[in-house]
Amino acid sequence: MRSIERAGVQLTGLNFYAGDLAAGERGVVSWVGREAEFRAALTIALGIAERLGCRSFNALYGNRIPGVRPSEQDDLALVQLRAAAEAAAGIGAQLVIEPLSGVPDYPLRTAADVLAVLDRVGLENVRLLADLYHLAVNGDDLGAVIAAHTPRIGHVQIADVPGRHQPGTGQLDLAGCLEKLQAAGYRGHVGVEYEPDGSTVDSLAWLPRERRGC
Repeated sequence: MRSIERAGVQLTGLNFYAGDLAAGERGVVSWVGREAEFRAALTIALGIAERLGCRSFNALYGNRIPGVRPSEQDDLALVQLRAAAEAAAGIGAQLVIEPLSGVPDYPLRTAADVLAVLDRVGLENVRLLADLYHLAVNGDDLGAVIAAHTPRIGHVQIADVPGRHQPGTGQLDLAGCLEKLQAAGYRGHVGVEYEPDGSTVDSLAWLPRERRGC
């Protein structure tokens, strides 16, 4: 962490513990039986964030578990998200919840799925992570999501469709989406979460240097 501080790099987002990602796990927020893991990881994440000035946490919801009722998982998620959001509020931070594609057991696939969770939690610092790639792949109308829900978006991530490469390699009008987000009042960060088609440096040619975050 000292190297980050010396380099002058700002950590803008931090994932809560998400389990074994390589094995297909996508979060433990709703995972019955792993509550202690989540609580311990929350304490660690809050400590890192407070020291480094990070004020946004990605709370991956968790896959459906065979043999456990979805309603039981959702009830646990509600308790854990509220507790995490209240703890995050103590340092002026938010939680963001992300729809995902390509994970059959992950229940939050569209903006509407996440917004239903936000409505249940009922706290202002719990917001939608609008990953435009995942939303588009799962069939959401990006323009409609932006027009209706920008005030509830806490973070944005982008990649083109298909391929999940940099903007300009697929069919999404990502520049247009970002313009619409800005016009609708979004002033947060935009993360570039793609697999470069070519070298990483060359893949950044679409983004003028003056518009980069560092």
